[in-house]
Amino acid sequence: MTAPHPWDWSTALALILVHVGALFAPWFFDWSALAIGVVLYLASGLGITLGYHRLLAHRSFRTPLWLEYLLVAAGSLACQGGPVGWTAVHRMHHANADRPGDPHNARDSFWWAHMGWLFRQPPHKLDPAVRRRMANDLEQHGFYRWLDATFVFNALALGWLLGALGGWPWVFWGMFVRLTVVFHATWLVNSAAHTFGYRPFDTPDRSTNCWWVAWLTFGEGWHNTHHAHPSSARHGLERGEFDAAYAAIRLLERVGLAWDVKLAAQAAGSPRP
Repeated sequence: MTAPHPWDWSTALALILVHVGALFAPWFFDWSALAIGVVLYLASGLGITLGYHRLLAHRSFRTPLWLEYLLVAAGSLACQGGPVGWTAVHRMHHANADRPGDPHNARDSFWWAHMGWLFRQPPHKLDPAVRRRMANDLEQHGFYRWLDATFVFNALALGWLLGALGGWPWVFWGMFVRLTVVFHATWLVNSAAHTFGYRPFDTPDRSTNCWWVAWLTFGEGWHNTHHAHPSSARHGLERGEFDAAYAAIRLLERVGLAWDVKLAAQAAGSPRP
């Protein structure tokens, strides 16, 4: 069992508040609020998938710096920590996947991998020495250090703006419901995609390809493929493995806003799909 850190009450209380707010959202429903929630889910979810994960953590493609900053800023609105801490944790996961040293080791239990680890060692409270060791490239960017320090305040500012524009319905659906959904969708990659599904590659961890997680997370659920080819921008390799994030990268590439797109097929010497 992963050695526990002290219980982080501030993180626990924040997560409880978000979930309780989501429970009250049906009493504040209107269609514009639902639309705002969906738009912000797409923005923050793709910000995590494209900005935090495939761009920063693995450098599976490159973009102009202004677009990189825009994607990462959108990801920070998912309130999963700033880009430096998030990337450091994710790189620790890959270095020690499902072994001691993995912050959300799935062998410790489904609950631990899903969200239990956050109550002990959330990314925004990672040891500074570990941050520097695992994500020193990002520590060099003042903008990323600023997002790490301010992502909570930026989220509160977004909540205030939603309230000013659309009242409480926009706050409940654009913040509480949207954050609850994007939280659990992301966490399912750590838990469900290390438990359910199939394994096309014989990796030393428990990662799986789980179709329903992939549909919730823009392609992140093709997780066994990702662990086999972590630097590949494309996670869904087989027929039927739709990868929305890769489709977005291809679109950016076609309009000249993405290049150096790394693919597993290229690494194997196969022609580009």
